[in-house]
Amino acid sequence: MGRMDDMNSRTAMYCNQCEQVARGQACTRRGVCGKDPQVAGLQDLVIYQMKGIGYLGARALERALDIPEDIHDLVQEATFETLTNVDFDPDRFHRLLEEGDQARRRLLEMVGTDADTPAAATYALPADPDVRIDDAARVGPLAEADLDPDIRSLRQTLVYGLKGMAAYAHHARVLGETDPGVDAFFYRGFDAALRSEDGEALLGLLLELGETNLRCMEILDTANTRNFGHPEPTSVPVTVKEGPFIVVSGHDLADLRDLLEQTEGRGIHIYTHGEMLPALAYPGLKKYPHLVGNYGGAWQDQVREFDGIPGAILMTTNCIQRPRDSYMDRIFTTGPAGFPGVAHIPEVDGQKDFTPVIEKALTLGGWDEDEAEQRITVGFGHNAVMGVVGDVIDAVKSGDIRHFFLVGGCDGAKPGRNYYTEFAERAPKDTVILTLACGKFRFNKMDLGDIGGIPRLLDIGQCNDAYSAVKIAEALADAFACDINALPLSMILSWYEQKAVVILLTLLALGVKNIKLGPSLPAFLSENVLNTLIEAYDIAPITDVDRDLAEILG
Repeated sequence: MGRMDDMNSRTAMYCNQCEQVARGQACTRRGVCGKDPQVAGLQDLVIYQMKGIGYLGARALERALDIPEDIHDLVQEATFETLTNVDFDPDRFHRLLEEGDQARRRLLEMVGTDADTPAAATYALPADPDVRIDDAARVGPLAEADLDPDIRSLRQTLVYGLKGMAAYAHHARVLGETDPGVDAFFYRGFDAALRSEDGEALLGLLLELGETNLRCMEILDTANTRNFGHPEPTSVPVTVKEGPFIVVSGHDLADLRDLLEQTEGRGIHIYTHGEMLPALAYPGLKKYPHLVGNYGGAWQDQVREFDGIPGAILMTTNCIQRPRDSYMDRIFTTGPAGFPGVAHIPEVDGQKDFTPVIEKALTLGGWDEDEAEQRITVGFGHNAVMGVVGDVIDAVKSGDIRHFFLVGGCDGAKPGRNYYTEFAERAPKDTVILTLACGKFRFNKMDLGDIGGIPRLLDIGQCNDAYSAVKIAEALADAFACDINALPLSMILSWYEQKAVVILLTLLALGVKNIKLGPSLPAFLSENVLNTLIEAYDIAPITDVDRDLAEILG
């Protein structure tokens, strides 16, 4: 477990929010993700600013005052941009801080100040960018060095959970779906992360965050299905075709739709990459004939997969890595994603013009020939699974299906993640594997066969589709008239960043127990906080595949 053992040392940064932190404790000189101390400091300052806005917003909500919608937008997007592998561009963070300062002033005018108003709520952003960096060092994680380690751990977990929910809320908001309870929780959560020193209250708030995130994922599911229809089982090519192309990565389905519309009739093939793979199962997206398949695998392989490819790349949200020079001239970002030196496609009056991406693809010309076709099947969202739930129940009752495993979550490059590949390989033939998020790329090209026509590998979608996994589990529990924990279902989860943190909190809020978590446990959890979760929910780290299978299946 990571500790802030060097909290009083003169380090340039302190970041322990993701699974791949240096030495399993924290990145203190440069992020393993590639984040430099300047960007780390600006992100810390954004979070400090969000805490001040949280205090003011919470006071406004207590007085039944209406917080303007554009402030909700800002809070959620700014928080999202501090999530791992989203935005590395210091200029963008300076602009966010300036917008945040304006929002803080507006809220301050609404609620005023009193003797209890914290410094974060009255912090005026300096005009000098260098002074901002100096301020960040004073208000970032190192500023809480003397705080009780359990309170610090709970506060950090709350902030990281808010970052995860901000991603889901932002995606839903882009597609026109919002929820007052979700919007309100950001203010209450950041307020508590700034001021609360009550461990029981913070732990309760973490579970409330999990409940709120369930609602957030529900509105995101509604946003996606209203705009694009329900995902349906779809066989998709994972090989390339001759001709100009654009690879689209990230999570934003609206950006993919807009690009598809703008490339109609242009002779350009569109490929999904990484977490965009499940888009190929949505009727409203796969109707475009030039959406031809998926290229590559998980986010951590992009540097190798994008190395010098003869096409354009569009990163729509998170999961960007430092680009190599071989494709720096052909990669573009949009939305929250950003990297210094990478061309960004902005939104202007609610519209994005992808002309630079399209022209680059046409100029590069694309691949010279087709590859021999290979296919995988995606699209087993909750609506599709509900359509065959009767067959699934019958297979369980007859003994044909002994157990379900949800094997999924974030993927990463750190050693130990081959565990998930081996788990899928060794799971008995009378078991079914549900998978979601980029963890599936460890095994989604395997042919695991079927059980009476039911595929043994059911790809539920991307991390944004975690709501489907919850709905499927709840439907099975209803069908068997039992608690989720009594189902023949085990969750074998991998985590990398903060969306996985908030999904874990959602599962805990639902009372789910016996989760196997890996490849390592979060560095920001203190021993006492970790032990509390273990005792209450029987969370356990993954060990050896055969040992874990034997324990689960008896």
